[in-house]
Amino acid sequence: MTKQTYASRSSKLAVGCAALAAICGPSSAFTEETIMPSKTTTRTERPNIVFVITDDIERFMFNALPEGRGKNLTPHLDRLEREGVLMAGQHVASAVCTPSRFNVLTGLFASRALNVTEDEQAVVAFTTHIHPDDNTLPKRLQQAGYRTGMAGKNHVVHGPSGPDIPLEADPRDPEIQTALRQYQSEYEAAIRQAGFDFAGGIYPGNPDELRPRALRIHNMDYVTDAALRFIDQQDERAPFFLYFATTLPHGPIEPERSWDSDPLLTPFGVLDEPLQVLPPRASIGERIRAANLKTSGPDEGTHWAAEQAPYVMLAIDDALGALLARMESRGLLENTILFFFNDHGCDAKGTLYQGGLQFPSIAWRPGGFAAGSRRDDLVSNVDFAPTILDLAGIAYEPAQFDGVSFRDILEGAEQPADRTLYAEMGFSRTVRKGEWKYLALRYPPEAVNMPMEERRRRLEEWNDHLGERGIEPVNTDPAAPFSHLTDLPGGAHAEHSTTGKKLHYYDPDQLFNLADDPGENHNLAGDPAYAEKLAEMKELMRLHVQKLPGSFGEFK
Repeated sequence: MTKQTYASRSSKLAVGCAALAAICGPSSAFTEETIMPSKTTTRTERPNIVFVITDDIERFMFNALPEGRGKNLTPHLDRLEREGVLMAGQHVASAVCTPSRFNVLTGLFASRALNVTEDEQAVVAFTTHIHPDDNTLPKRLQQAGYRTGMAGKNHVVHGPSGPDIPLEADPRDPEIQTALRQYQSEYEAAIRQAGFDFAGGIYPGNPDELRPRALRIHNMDYVTDAALRFIDQQDERAPFFLYFATTLPHGPIEPERSWDSDPLLTPFGVLDEPLQVLPPRASIGERIRAANLKTSGPDEGTHWAAEQAPYVMLAIDDALGALLARMESRGLLENTILFFFNDHGCDAKGTLYQGGLQFPSIAWRPGGFAAGSRRDDLVSNVDFAPTILDLAGIAYEPAQFDGVSFRDILEGAEQPADRTLYAEMGFSRTVRKGEWKYLALRYPPEAVNMPMEERRRRLEEWNDHLGERGIEPVNTDPAAPFSHLTDLPGGAHAEHSTTGKKLHYYDPDQLFNLADDPGENHNLAGDPAYAEKLAEMKELMRLHVQKLPGSFGEFK
């Protein structure tokens, strides 16, 4: 089947800190005085847009949430929260990395990336990629005169396969270096085809997927340096769009592979000298110790990332501070809008429960938005693309997007009462209207009837893959039930923390009143008293599913 372009899909839709100042100089420090707009700044100029997307922030890592308040040293992020709008009702349309990024960069549900027949179920997971013929947000901005750049983690734009390099190869070997540089050139070309004029500091995906093994680390200097180079190349007469995607705090998170890693290592080889664009790595520990942060609570204290969380969050914050400082020093910050967004929630990653779908975002501009400091309106990450186009003053057809602009909300308007959120993940779909939420789980026949031998083969191959990455298997029983995300016995690694652990996890129909039951522990779908509400929510589900590719149980 020929891959659909977004044009054909659209027809269906119609239906730093002191250390940073020491490095950059006092004039480039991000201070209260330097970020406020001058009296002559006007909103008639097309704004620069910076979209910061982080990877797997847990709630206790984010000072804007009660679980994290005071436990993290993130002065620049804290400032954005104070001066911007905390979008407390921020949701995602798919709760793992790749489709969430697809949602952001297209404004579309990720099932639109899949080539499925009308009687084949669309399984939204890690195969929802952006291809060269897709009409992305950066392409639309390019056409309107914006200069566009990507720095950091990709994991969504379809790129070339990496060279077959032995895991234990030496990245300093001349032949390995040549292969990696060629790969880098081809990969950055793929990013440019997706609508980015500039591509640098790129990580193709998660560090643990890199070859050779020696390069499986995070390097925030490498990512940040690329973003700063993009900013430095900017012509002040034209606006820019920067998509800045951190690899942290996603694993690996141990110091020598994350915040205190070898600064010479990158996904595409070894640098000749360190890129010293952030405060020295040794200072991270010093500043954390000096900050006398609150101790972690009992829930996060046993989390695998809890001990290193303040360190990796400070590394992210240093990068954010460097971007702000560089834009301020170039006179660009006064006319910049910045979004801070985490790719999804991690409490129920890989599922459509609230812990996977909901995590606050921040919208910031000098002088603030009229909305005030907090909005609880229900918004989705498919809303970012039309919102950014609205803020940039770029005309578009609303029917070309699954999302809707929330510019009016940022400017203080009330959200329409009939707003419905839709989300899709693996074999599940959900709709939410107000405080009511309906979740449907439908396994297709090929999953339900999978022979035991096939289940065993898939599980063994997956566990071998995990072993190659140094990860222990999460299940060894081929008879274990599937997760919501994959037809792998027991589920894969991404969704393991939630698989089978919710009380009604395997119920095909799940109805929750989130006002009374925020933990989604009481399924009302089987209660006759809520039969009318269940029918109403199922009809909302049907209306959404009918517009999207593929089948889904009785809904299409």
